[in-house]
Amino acid sequence: MRTVIAGGHGQIALRLERLLAERGDSAVGLIRNPAQADDLRSAGAEPVVLDLESASVDEVAAVLRGADAAVFAAGAGAGSGPDRKLTVDRDAAVLLADAADAAGVRRFLIISSMGADAAATGADPGFAAYLQAKGAADDAIRVRTDLDWTILRPGALTNSPGTGLIRLAPTTGRGSIPRDDVALTLTALLDAPATAGLTLELISGDTAAADAVRSVTKG
Repeated sequence: MRTVIAGGHGQIALRLERLLAERGDSAVGLIRNPAQADDLRSAGAEPVVLDLESASVDEVAAVLRGADAAVFAAGAGAGSGPDRKLTVDRDAAVLLADAADAAGVRRFLIISSMGADAAATGADPGFAAYLQAKGAADDAIRVRTDLDWTILRPGALTNSPGTGLIRLAPTTGRGSIPRDDVALTLTALLDAPATAGLTLELISGDTAAADAVRSVTKG
């Protein structure tokens, strides 16, 4: 399987790339900064320098062509302003979806956030802007019939070692999840096309990731 990952130098993306490489898959990571290329190679991924804030659909589609799946794992980051949250967390996600369609890549995973909502408000304007951008991207993806999309909404992210045990459901309630286990869940979702069309929340739990993914496809 060849998977193209936007935001290829992100903490979850690097973990996902390692997992894919370890099982013999081909991972391609899209990055803005050429200085990050060696980190991707160390993770077993092929780096491609491409700025999703300025690239065209055709440029992104050229990288995606021949892939089996696309994963949107990019984010503007905590220190960015509202404008960049829109251009990265919202617009770049839609751009990747458009490019996947143009390249004939139907499987599409997007890492969103628990609580993402285009109408989100809150005491922290920066976090509200982040949730609004993520929510708007999710809304734009949900209406697409050209992609087999799955939206993954993790709870609070931690750098604790992963346990491999999760709770995955349309609604889980609040909780946290190690980034290790988010990446593990993404690998299981890539292998589960029957999760297409689902928006799933993810927190730590007591079910092995592969089993949890199988459980949400039943019925």
